[in-house]
Amino acid sequence: MLLGLPPLGVALSGETLAPYLEFPPVTRYVVQPPFSWPVFFSLALLPLGTVGLFVLWFRRSPVEGAAEPMVERRPFPWWGWLGVVLLVVAWVLAWTRFPWFAPWQPFTFSPLWAAYILVINALTYRRTGCCLLRDRTGYFLALFPLSAVFWWYFEYLNRFVQNWYYVEVTSLGPLEYFLLATPPFATVLPAVLSTTEWIATFPFWGRPRAGFWAPVLKRPRLAAWLALFLAAAGLTGIGIWPQYLFPLLWLSPLVIIASLQVLLGEETIFGGVKHGDWRSVLLPAAAGLFCGFFWEMWNYYSLARWEYAVPFVHRFQIFEMPLLGYAGYLPFGLECAVIADQLARLWWARGLRWQAGLGYGVIPGEDLKIVG
Repeated sequence: MLLGLPPLGVALSGETLAPYLEFPPVTRYVVQPPFSWPVFFSLALLPLGTVGLFVLWFRRSPVEGAAEPMVERRPFPWWGWLGVVLLVVAWVLAWTRFPWFAPWQPFTFSPLWAAYILVINALTYRRTGCCLLRDRTGYFLALFPLSAVFWWYFEYLNRFVQNWYYVEVTSLGPLEYFLLATPPFATVLPAVLSTTEWIATFPFWGRPRAGFWAPVLKRPRLAAWLALFLAAAGLTGIGIWPQYLFPLLWLSPLVIIASLQVLLGEETIFGGVKHGDWRSVLLPAAAGLFCGFFWEMWNYYSLARWEYAVPFVHRFQIFEMPLLGYAGYLPFGLECAVIADQLARLWWARGLRWQAGLGYGVIPGEDLKIVG
């Protein structure tokens, strides 16, 4: 379903699939409409309204339970300092053009994000004494190959809307392009999940709040079927009307997976919402936006980089990304959490339970040691 619906839309529109299968993607075949103020304001209402309501609810909802005792912070670990050094060196090399470094200039993105992952895990360890990298090493390492597949899927979806494209790829062959692109793609999930864990260490984000909005669906299966139908129709539609349905690239996969989980009787990352606990939604969304800022910033002066062509709203760029484009990082963070949740289920038999974007915990009722 996730793979077949966009090509189905192309077939229904009477177009040929050949341009969408070009690899590397070079041809620009989607004609993007110009900027439109009415569309800009209309699309801005949803993210601004949603964020505004959550900020208001958060400010009015007291933190549940007594204040946690202060935990003595650990020293910043040596591997964290290694990450800091690597980050500085990789950043300088990415944004400069030293002649002696020219053969390696296109490969700076992966070291940057490897360094980021080290540093963000070190910050989490300093605050809590544990982190994804150090204490759940097996799961952490498994995120890398999964992440590569995960982001290649979004590259596939982008073929149908062409909202971003890569420069300096016209001279690359298919294998060379694949080998060049896969390592940075492999850092996406480790970065977002590590950032989620770090954000959760702050009481403002990491503790539940009393009286927070707790929506309850009276007929969840019916709602899941309806959401599945609409999301599937939307994913099909991006192959027919990419200029108008492009936001569904970020929304439809999330809704499809969550709907199928409900229909199969599985827990979703939205499970805590019915109890007023929105951490499983807010934490990965915030992590996605946080990482998104660094993705865009480090991309801006890099040699191997991407640019955007977003219909109707392509204005007010922060780095290369149009302002409203950053809203896409919010559902993207949730999609990262959903995929991480699927991987984490493989660890359940070892006494670990993924708490929907919050990290690992021992399965309730069992005294099992957390292992990597």
